[in-house]
Amino acid sequence: MREWTSVSELIPILQTAIGPMILISGVGLLLLTMTNRLGRAIDRARLLVVEYAQASHLTRPPIEAQLRILYRRARSIRLAIALSSISALTAAILIILLFVTALWGIEIGWLIVVTFILCLGSLIASLALFIHDINRSLAALKLEFESTGIES
Repeated sequence: MREWTSVSELIPILQTAIGPMILISGVGLLLLTMTNRLGRAIDRARLLVVEYAQASHLTRPPIEAQLRILYRRARSIRLAIALSSISALTAAILIILLFVTALWGIEIGWLIVVTFILCLGSLIASLALFIHDINRSLAALKLEFESTGIES
């Protein structure tokens, strides 16, 4: 293990670790947004299930279509949340790897690069799923318009 002669030697490592720390904060806000969207989709599905149980066989198909969309949306949002969580986790691991590299003088640059790529890759996939969910919510809204006779 390396001995530090001064705190000033740690400053470059701390500066390098700031980027992943900011990423964790941003991902946390994304997670908050995504969990709110998941909660709203689940709440809406629960309301539609009650409506479905009381509906006649003629009015059930549009409700079934909305429930299918909501189920797919909930699964998509759940996956987006998992990927965002993986992104935050790998950012935290990246910070630890940066300090381990500096403290013990271990050359694991390849591991740092792989961790960084995994972090950003999972974030990109999460955001793509999030955008896909927004498009699905518009499809559900279009179905509601059609079932009530309103033109979209």
